[in-house]
Amino acid sequence: MTSRELCEIAGRLMRQPAAPYFEDAVRAEAMNICREHGLSHELDQNGNLIVRLQTARGVRPIALAAHLDHPGFHVQRRKGGGLAVQFHGGVSAAHFRPGLRIRLIPGAVPARLGRKLAGDRRFEVAGNVPAGARPQFAVWELEDFAVRRGRIVARACDDLGGVAVTLATLVELKRRRAKVNVIGAISRAEEVGFHGALMLAEKRRLPLDTLVISLETSRELPPTKMGAGVIVRVGDRTSIFDSDATRFLTEVAAGIQRRDSRFQFQRALMSGGTCEATAYQEYGYQTAAVCVALGNYHNCAPGHRIAAEFVCADDLVGMQRLLAETARSMPRFDALVAKLPARLRKLARQADRALRGKRRWVTF
Repeated sequence: MTSRELCEIAGRLMRQPAAPYFEDAVRAEAMNICREHGLSHELDQNGNLIVRLQTARGVRPIALAAHLDHPGFHVQRRKGGGLAVQFHGGVSAAHFRPGLRIRLIPGAVPARLGRKLAGDRRFEVAGNVPAGARPQFAVWELEDFAVRRGRIVARACDDLGGVAVTLATLVELKRRRAKVNVIGAISRAEEVGFHGALMLAEKRRLPLDTLVISLETSRELPPTKMGAGVIVRVGDRTSIFDSDATRFLTEVAAGIQRRDSRFQFQRALMSGGTCEATAYQEYGYQTAAVCVALGNYHNCAPGHRIAAEFVCADDLVGMQRLLAETARSMPRFDALVAKLPARLRKLARQADRALRGKRRWVTF
């Protein structure tokens, strides 16, 4: 899939405002994309979106897990009139101050944070809110979506970049009539404790033999670099992911690179946050993860400013390419994972001959 096509999907999603528990608009847009491309999809009883593409029998399923929400505000009505907002998601207190611009949804009503109220990250709403307005949540008043100098700049790259890649991968695999068994596990309320993913895992909405790959945009941390390719994420702040699954992803990525030297990938522990792979892993699923480096994680810019997030568009394209090839490679999972043990056994035989041939005795 081209960068232009992927950015078009990303733009459709990122222009929709979302906050934990208020993902209706972006979920509806994701469902529109599914309908346009003939992808089978359904909502579970908790509002998670599940997309399925099974074109081959007997192939172990792979799930691409991403989430719809982004840190944002819930609107509350105050006694005696007026509105208050309370923030949900991982942003430090130092980034909040009266006067910051927000957008009340529905209605896209401009407003500002007023004085701080009792409670964690809770503020009154300042501004001329129309009397008939009935907002339910609010987002930062930031640029919805743009592509500039090879970067996607948006209020919410996290994790709508992951959702875009999930849908793009399914679209491409169907278009190419690939023989695969892929599930898009697009969950809600990740930013407040993986609520949607936990329900998918606990209620076994995914077969237990599914290989679950978490897709994220993750805070750029050394040694990873934005623009240096998709990142095979060996773990997050909480967990180390399955060794065989991570090795499988790495072998697939290395195979692409052997065929195309322009393809870039990185491998790293991304400890800037905890992702859904941890949640699925604790419920018995074999998990791995991929991500791309993210700037202004959770809209937190240097100097305690609030600003749009950004990612490298080519990194997202590389993620999509890796996942499409991973889905096609699932029948070769065991063979690819076995490559390292085979290399080590060969080295062991060489070591045995070399060490026996060069034995030295030292007498003290």
